[in-house]
Amino acid sequence: MVGHDARLVLPPTVSASEEELRRNLPAFDDIALSLAEKNGVCVRPMVLKRIDTTTGRHEFIPVPCGATLESVCRPCARKSQRLRMMQCREGWHLDTEPDTAPRAPHPDQEHLIAYRADLLAEYTKAVAEQQDSTTSELSAEIAWVDTELSTLGMHGKTPPLPSADTSDGDDGDDDSDDAPARRHRSTRRRADATDLPRQPVDKSRSIGREYAGRFRPSMFITLTLDSYGPVHRDDGTPLDRDRYDYRRAAWDAVSFAALVDRWVQNLRRVIGWDIQYFAAVEPQRRGAPHIHLALRGTVPREVIREVTRATYRNIWWPTPDRVVYGRNDARPVWDHDTTTFLDPDTREPLLSWDEAVDAIGEDDAPAHVARFGVQVHYKGILAGTREADRHIGYLCKYLTKSVGETLEGASPRQHAHYDRLHQELCATPCSPRCAVWLAYGIVPKGATRRMEPGRCKGRAHRRSTLGLPGRRVLCSKRWTGKTLGDHKADRAAFVRGVLAAIGIDKPAPDPHRYTWSTIAPGTRIPSRSYLLMAAIAERTAWRLEYDRALSAVADPPPPQPICSATDPQQTNSDRNAVDSTGDVNVC
Repeated sequence: MVGHDARLVLPPTVSASEEELRRNLPAFDDIALSLAEKNGVCVRPMVLKRIDTTTGRHEFIPVPCGATLESVCRPCARKSQRLRMMQCREGWHLDTEPDTAPRAPHPDQEHLIAYRADLLAEYTKAVAEQQDSTTSELSAEIAWVDTELSTLGMHGKTPPLPSADTSDGDDGDDDSDDAPARRHRSTRRRADATDLPRQPVDKSRSIGREYAGRFRPSMFITLTLDSYGPVHRDDGTPLDRDRYDYRRAAWDAVSFAALVDRWVQNLRRVIGWDIQYFAAVEPQRRGAPHIHLALRGTVPREVIREVTRATYRNIWWPTPDRVVYGRNDARPVWDHDTTTFLDPDTREPLLSWDEAVDAIGEDDAPAHVARFGVQVHYKGILAGTREADRHIGYLCKYLTKSVGETLEGASPRQHAHYDRLHQELCATPCSPRCAVWLAYGIVPKGATRRMEPGRCKGRAHRRSTLGLPGRRVLCSKRWTGKTLGDHKADRAAFVRGVLAAIGIDKPAPDPHRYTWSTIAPGTRIPSRSYLLMAAIAERTAWRLEYDRALSAVADPPPPQPICSATDPQQTNSDRNAVDSTGDVNVC
């Protein structure tokens, strides 16, 4: 019962402006994402189940997504960018040949290979006897062995399992007289290209020449494609789009990677040693790709210009000059009996890829000839200088952005130019297996029923790439003699060494102790906010430990240098491997 002096308390009146302000307040998840980005924690982790084989305990572990674009995950993209900068810095001015000798196989790998050989023999026998249940079990066991081999550090892929058609001992090679002979193109240089001197390449040498007994400079080179017409200086759009050669621009874009490979091959043959490179492919404002290369060692500038002028790439494909099946026409249909595409009206098979290539005569011109432009920029760089650090940052500057983000049209004129280039790229075949060939009445190489005639899902045809090759970073095999995983392990080992100097032991996890698996649908897992909070707390603790180690030891010697020991500036820059985002990966 309410007393006589009790007062009824009504809620305060909230104005419309205060209610709108309250609705615009950030949610808990938004604050967690913002804090995760500031601390270098992946904002879209993939949760996996980890089982401890010793104790039997299982727990859910958030694994970083590993994205390379800031638009997807900024912390992971920045981490990948720093790893690439470390890779570039370590291999640019090497003074000793990198160790590229293959490592000795691990005893566990040899045991797994022997076990796989026994499984493969049983699998072949089960396939021959058509024992489907046994075949599926053996196939799953062989897949598990392949996964374990990759975990132990095996390079490459395992051979595929034999099918039922080849289980009777046939190796699949067709040595009959009916097999078509392989066609070889003449390697004689074009008449409009100057001859290059050629000498045998010394594969044992990949480092540059030393000058004055202490200087070993390297080079920074920029190569661009040819002009397709006059463009505006402010935005790179053509002065006259009707006269701009969009077709040649599209062909040059899809064959740019092959042209770069040919340039490096010609340069090695001219100088006579196995020069190494770290390169980044970027788009110009006009939409054409160009490449920045960090070359180890020095090459005379006259040689660079001569090789660039004489380098070309012939594309010996059928010439797609006439569209047979347009957008408004009936499309070719797939025939299951003949396993090829048929004409929708006559039901006749279309021209196969081999037939179209064989129809190219000896006197015919190639479908396209790719060349570099006349603009070649080259500069010598000394190790340990501010100029070297500046060029490394310039090389890796746009690795966290997609081509579409780099080429954001700021005006209707730019949008129209990029759309016109994309339209031409959609009509340009990107490879012999491209489905665009069907629009020209040619069945692409390795065609399947899933192909949509005239539409290819390759990266070259996307608006976000504008024909640029899939790899934004091109790195030669002997640049450092290490993979990105090795560089990441070196960075983690360095941090563990710094922490061990003050008594903090962070041992590397034993890969044999844990097993990882995906989570079955319907499994209850911690929320995303909970995982982010746990990762932020762990990252903050790592950062405090690392800062305490740096303050306790004024100049900690690295237990395993991750850069050249003769370059003090590189060693100091990598000594500060943990930046303001707290990127300490010791586990």
